[in-house]
Amino acid sequence: MSGQKVLVVCLVVTAAVLLVAVALTTPWRPLPDIPGGATAPDAARDFTAAEIARGRELADHARPPAYLSMALSLVVALLLGLTTLGARLIAAVARPLGGGWVWQILLGGLVLLLIGRAVALPFDARLEVVRRRYGLSVQTWSGWWLDAAKGFAMSAGPALGVALALFALVRHWPRAAWPIAAGAGALLVVAISFLYPLLVEPAFNKFHSMPEGPLRTSLLELAEKDGVPVEDVLVADASRRTTALNAYVSGFGATRRIVVYDTTLRSASPREIELITAHELGHAKRNDVLHGTLIGAAGMAAGVCVIGLLTTWRPLLNRAGADGAGDPRALALLLAVVAVVTTVSGPAQMLISRRLEARADVHALDLTRDPDAFVAMQRRLALANRSNLTPNPVLHVLFGSHPSTAERIALARDWAKLHGVPEPASPRP
Repeated sequence: MSGQKVLVVCLVVTAAVLLVAVALTTPWRPLPDIPGGATAPDAARDFTAAEIARGRELADHARPPAYLSMALSLVVALLLGLTTLGARLIAAVARPLGGGWVWQILLGGLVLLLIGRAVALPFDARLEVVRRRYGLSVQTWSGWWLDAAKGFAMSAGPALGVALALFALVRHWPRAAWPIAAGAGALLVVAISFLYPLLVEPAFNKFHSMPEGPLRTSLLELAEKDGVPVEDVLVADASRRTTALNAYVSGFGATRRIVVYDTTLRSASPREIELITAHELGHAKRNDVLHGTLIGAAGMAAGVCVIGLLTTWRPLLNRAGADGAGDPRALALLLAVVAVVTTVSGPAQMLISRRLEARADVHALDLTRDPDAFVAMQRRLALANRSNLTPNPVLHVLFGSHPSTAERIALARDWAKLHGVPEPASPRP
């Protein structure tokens, strides 16, 4: 069987596994049918016109640099990968060290990644200016540059290591390389997800246990009531960078942790913090991180097969100025294909994320049975984070990782209808 046929078979199998996993594990309907129909999301019901305009204003200023950063990064990757420019750069930077394929991968890949980052950096800086103007960022410029450098190093280093291993496979076992890479990529996703709380998060934030007191006790009792084993609740020093309120769960198994921003502790009421934590307990109880990791692993395996099919296609190799898939000059084409596959798969990832977040909201309501406090908490989060309360529907589908605030509040009112409790009144002044 030819290498291309092997890749097609690998793609069919991994894509089938991915689709089944997504279909079976994604909570497409977090609530059953609502008697009388579901509540229509309506930001104007719970927020004043001035509050809605305030969030929209920030979004209008933040969107251009954010989307230009993404778009130009993709354009540059395509320019380098679908012309001979990338191949020439790879060969040129490795020539002083003898031009061997290892140096072409390491040095050439580093230069290509630096170019892509340099193109996006001015727009990322502009976005930081916008966030400062609206009071969301309190980070110093030296801290911002340090974070940018650490982020690049922690992404470029592993990427170059993976590229080196992949090209070694392709050069030595051209027919079996891509199926092997698909399996290795899936394992890598699992490893990164498991180790992320231990290796990556501490590089950007410091964490400490929530201080002893009534709040910590109530949160641990909430976890015990929920049947979720939680040894500790961590606090992140997010206030060094932002005024935004947030909490999250990361890792799985021995590395699972629930983290609350210190900004949340300072601004939210104890009941609101309990609801935020109940939402995160929903992720933990349902093993959302683990399930997301396994879906990501299946997606990685399928993506590697797609990348293999495209980077071994002779017309694309000719366009990129590479002699074959094992030619290190094909690295620019590989990076371009990765950029396209990542961009195309983004909306599907966001759809799954929104469904998981909605289920976690329902879990928080089931656990606390307090839809009034839930609505008040959503209002506080939206105002503190200057959320866009009326997002563009198309952009929300493409890039929204959470349901909109109006959708989350409508969900709480639907939950109240289903459980026969009074529907939360509008908290709008």
